[in-house]
Amino acid sequence: MTGLESLIYSPLLPRGRRLTWCSGSDYNIILSVFYVSYILLEVPAVITCKWMGPGWFLPITSIMFGVCSVATAFVNTVPQACAVRFLLGVFEAGMMPGISYYLSRWYKRSELTFRLSLYLVTAPLAGAFGGLLAGGILKLPRIGGLTSWRMIFALEGILTIGLAAIALIVLTDRPETASWLRPEEKALVLERVRSERRTTADEEVDIVDKMNARKFLHGVYSPVTLAVGFIFLLDAVTVQAFAFFLPTIVRTIYPKSSTVQQQLYTVPPYLIGAFVMVSMSGLSWWKDRRQIFFKPSTILVLIGYIMFLASDNQRVRYGATFLVASCFTLGPLTNAQVAANVLSDTARSASIAINCIFAHCGGLIGSWSFVEWDAPNYRIGNSINLATSAMILVLSTLTLLWMKADNRARDSKAEEASESSSTEGKVEDLDWRHPSFRWKP
Repeated sequence: MTGLESLIYSPLLPRGRRLTWCSGSDYNIILSVFYVSYILLEVPAVITCKWMGPGWFLPITSIMFGVCSVATAFVNTVPQACAVRFLLGVFEAGMMPGISYYLSRWYKRSELTFRLSLYLVTAPLAGAFGGLLAGGILKLPRIGGLTSWRMIFALEGILTIGLAAIALIVLTDRPETASWLRPEEKALVLERVRSERRTTADEEVDIVDKMNARKFLHGVYSPVTLAVGFIFLLDAVTVQAFAFFLPTIVRTIYPKSSTVQQQLYTVPPYLIGAFVMVSMSGLSWWKDRRQIFFKPSTILVLIGYIMFLASDNQRVRYGATFLVASCFTLGPLTNAQVAANVLSDTARSASIAINCIFAHCGGLIGSWSFVEWDAPNYRIGNSINLATSAMILVLSTLTLLWMKADNRARDSKAEEASESSSTEGKVEDLDWRHPSFRWKP
């Protein structure tokens, strides 16, 4: 859900502009329904993306996503809103993993984190400007026959459909089919990506291979995929809670401010979150490391929730939101990390899908971490997010130590690996199970 949509249910909007039939836990229920279809269909969506090709799948699913947004403008009850949001989850399920997988066809592992951050930075930016844009739209008397919050969903959906229709024409599946690249440029892109998919056995993995169940399971059951996916789950609890409930938190800190002032207070934390995400991703690109950069942003989030729990001072609590906004950083880092630690295209699509499934399980938890009866200080919600941040710090450290230890163990068996490589099978078939494979921290 974007910054525009989240404010529809927010107390920052004037009375009469909100969903008058949505109260109490209805908000949490409507948020949760989205994640049910999202989680169930994430893997099928990525399989479809690989089978159909990202150049077709991503624009088509975006068009349907836009149709669901327009349909939201016409709902009148909580069950209707839940039904539309369930369909929204169906069509959005393949977006994040599909785009991450698509970009992995074009960029080396060191570059992927930063490129993903340029895509995922739209989340905090939508939060930063969504409220202001919503306020501007709501000043219009009507759009067609629609008034109030319905205009926002309709306009957002129409714009999505239009942009997706353009993408349907211009988006290409892979470098080889890019009409806007010269032959030598296509060859360069392919060689750069292929150079990282060779092993000490000098075997080369296909840039785009056919769907294969065995390779897909290598991506699903990779120890790094599972560990990093759980880290992303913990982070997503904070990301979703922050995105959905920052307006409520701001209102409790500044209850006497006007609606416009309260909306303005939500903008700076999101901008800081966007800056931290892109900065950390840039450092990751420079160092060609990902796991180590899980820690700095997590420490900032941890400090932020300690401040929330330790103080009732308005300035301290508002300052804490700037630190908590660093939670967005793990989105590009975790997706790039699971993609970097498998070899085949099929395994990569699986690892990214599993990582995103974990994340949206966290989003489901996050949508219930701040509940109405815990207001105004939300000690339960803040305590949950403090605990998840501490767990991220511990688990990311343990995963990094395990990767280094396993690489040393593999190095110590280099001779045995060399002898067995000819009998155990091709690198492409064994992926991370092959003796010559090394984890990329």
